Amino acid sequence: MTDSAVDTPRDDDARAEAFVRAHTHLSTVSPLGVRLLLATEVTPLWRATEEWLSARGVPPPYWAFAWCGGVALAMHVLAAPEQVARASVLDFACGSGVVGLAALQAGARCVRAVDVDPFAAAAVRLNTEANGVHLRVEVSDLLAPPFTTVEEEVILAGDVLYDRAFAEAVVPWLRHQADAGKWVLVGDPGRPTSIAASRDLPTVCLASYDVTTDVELEGVAQRRVEVRRVLA
Repeated sequence: MTDSAVDTPRDDDARAEAFVRAHTHLSTVSPLGVRLLLATEVTPLWRATEEWLSARGVPPPYWAFAWCGGVALAMHVLAAPEQVARASVLDFACGSGVVGLAALQAGARCVRAVDVDPFAAAAVRLNTEANGVHLRVEVSDLLAPPFTTVEEEVILAGDVLYDRAFAEAVVPWLRHQADAGKWVLVGDPGRPTSIAASRDLPTVCLASYDVTTDVELEGVAQRRVEVRRVLA
């Protein structure tokens, strides 16, 4: 077998990490003190992803931005650390891993960060190194039926209700986990999709935060984001 044969998982990981490094810069998310590899410009990274990765079925680079729903949820666990302290935590659809990293800062016993995108996993590994902490990173589709109950006690879901298709898939899964007794928190920036999804997702608002946003991404400079607990 030649060097041009199918990549080993280690080769894939190295290439994904090299791609993340090439298109991001290490930045500090000011409300949190968490360091993340983030894109400084939206359009060039999206174009690079489309041109280089779309043929391989890789999702858009959500991992390269500190989305306001995730930032607000991270702010909440730091403001109310008792909700994650000494608990096992799942950072669901983790993206950059900002929520899981904040949970570790807040005293979580352990954190598993899960995403379907191997480039998100690469970004989280690098972001974990940049913050000098340890969390478990996994590429997995937890929404694949039939639903299973996760092992973690707390589920943190940042900006997950961002489009209709994903919201329709994730809402039943979140309800399943809450019905199983998990403490499920969602960052809700009030997008039309999240408002529609809330009709099928019983929640209670625990807190709200004003989060500075990227105008190119969000169309506004600031969003009011609610942190909501999913009820059984």
